[in-house]
Amino acid sequence: MIQNENDLREIIEKVKACEAEIGKAIIGQKDVIRQVILAMLTNGNVLLEGVPGLGKTQLVKTIAKVFDIQFSRIQFTPDLMPADVTGTNLIVKEDGQNVFKFEPGPVFANIVLADEINRATPKTQSALLEAMQEKTVTVGKQTYPMPEPYMVLATQNPIENEGTYPLPEAQLDRFIFKIHVDFPTLEELKEIMDITVTNKKTEINAIINGEDIIRMRNVIRDMPIADAVQEYALKLVVATHPELATATDYVKKYVSCGASPRAAQAIFQTAKARALIEGRANVAFEDIKAVAYPALRHRIMPGFEALADGITTDEIITKIIESIEM
Repeated sequence: MIQNENDLREIIEKVKACEAEIGKAIIGQKDVIRQVILAMLTNGNVLLEGVPGLGKTQLVKTIAKVFDIQFSRIQFTPDLMPADVTGTNLIVKEDGQNVFKFEPGPVFANIVLADEINRATPKTQSALLEAMQEKTVTVGKQTYPMPEPYMVLATQNPIENEGTYPLPEAQLDRFIFKIHVDFPTLEELKEIMDITVTNKKTEINAIINGEDIIRMRNVIRDMPIADAVQEYALKLVVATHPELATATDYVKKYVSCGASPRAAQAIFQTAKARALIEGRANVAFEDIKAVAYPALRHRIMPGFEALADGITTDEIITKIIESIEM
C-alpha cells in the first residue's frame, strides 16, 4: 500500500522516467507508450494493431530494456506449432537412463512479443491462452508457472486478410487493451529518419526491474474507487449490450455483441494505474473515459449495419460515453 506521499512520488517519477527513456527510441506514440505501461502495471496483456513499419516490434524491445526484464520474441507463421511456443518434453540421459526433461519454449520470459499473431493457425494461437490468463503452461500432465512479472504483447496487421487467422473473441478478451498504432506526423517522421538512417546511436538505460513492477501492481490494486465512479464505469460496460432493455437505439442498431465482465475489470484496474501516474490517489471520471477506448474496442462486436455504414468501434464507444450521465 501507499504508506506516504514519498512512495507515491517515487512511483510517479519512475514511470515518467520510463516514458522518457522509451521516447528516446520511439518517436511520438506517447499515448501508445502510456497505454502499454498501464497494461504492464496492471498485470495485463496487450494487442498492438497497426500497418507494418510503425515500430511495434521496436517498441516492445525498448520497453523490455527500460524495464530490465527478460524479453522473448515469437514470429508467428502458418507452420508454427504449439510446442514451438510452449516448449516440449525431450528424452535425455541421466545416470545412464533415458528420462523425459521439459525444455521451456520462448513463451517463458517476462515479456513475450507475439509478432503477427494472426498469421498462426488457431491451434497455435490457443497455446498462448493459458499463459495469458492463468500465467501457467501445461505440457503433458505437468503444469509450469510463468516468471513474474509476465506479459504478452501481440501485434497484428489490420489490412491483411490473405494467410491470416482472425483471433477468436475468447482470446481477444484475454487482452486488457487493444491499442491502435497510428502513422507518425511529418515532424515525427523527420525525427525517425534522424535516428534510423544516420550513424546516431541511442543508448537505452534500465529504469526499473521486475520487483518494482510487482510492488507497483500491489499499490495499484489497493487504490480505492469512489462508488459514483465505479457505477459510471459499470454503466459504460452494460451500455454496450444491445439485448438489454436499457440499450440505446444506436447500440441496438450497430452492435451485435457487447463487452464481457473482463471489460469492467480492465477499466477499473487501468483507471487506477492512470490516476496514480497522473499524481492522484483517487480515480476520476476522466480516467475511466481515457481507458474505455483501448479496453472496449476489441470487446464490442459491430453488427452488419455498422460495417455497411462505415461505423468504427471507436465511434460506437464515443456514442456510448456521450449517452451515460456522470
